Amino acid sequence: MAYDVPQLLQMSQAQLDELFTSSPAGEIPNGEAEGTAIIAPGTTYTHEIASLINHFGWQGKNFDAQKGVLKNRILSLGLNAILAKVYKGPSWLDGKECIVLDYSETSLVAHWIRDEIRQIGPGLYLGKVYWGKKRLIDFALTFK
Repeated sequence: MAYDVPQLLQMSQAQLDELFTSSPAGEIPNGEAEGTAIIAPGTTYTHEIASLINHFGWQGKNFDAQKGVLKNRILSLGLNAILAKVYKGPSWLDGKECIVLDYSETSLVAHWIRDEIRQIGPGLYLGKVYWGKKRLIDFALTFK
C-alpha cells in the first residue's frame, strides 16, 4: 500500500508503530526532505499541531548521504542547523535495521536526541524521535 502524509496524520500510535516495524530501513536518503511532525497521533489535533510546528519550528532535513550527515531546517526562515550523523544501525523500537540520525556527537543543543527512520514508500520515510531512551514523537520525511 502506498502511503502519504495525510494518511500518516490520521493513524493511531499503534498503527504508526506497526508500519515502522514492518518496513525496511531503505537506503540512506540524499537531498532535501520536507518534514512533518506527528504529535498526538490519531486525534483531531494532529494535523493542526503538525502545521504549527512546520511553520514556526521545524521544516525538514537536508541529507548528504555521501558524507553521512544531515542538517535540520528550522525556524520560519528555513535555517540549516543542528547537525546529525547518519548511519544504519539497530532500532531501539524493535532491534531491526533502521537509519539512525544521531545528534550525540554533533550538537550541543540536541545531543540527547536520536531519530530513527525507515522507508515506507518511494521518497517517504517514517521516523521516531527519542530523548535519551524515551520515545517522544513520530515524524514523516518527504523527498521530492
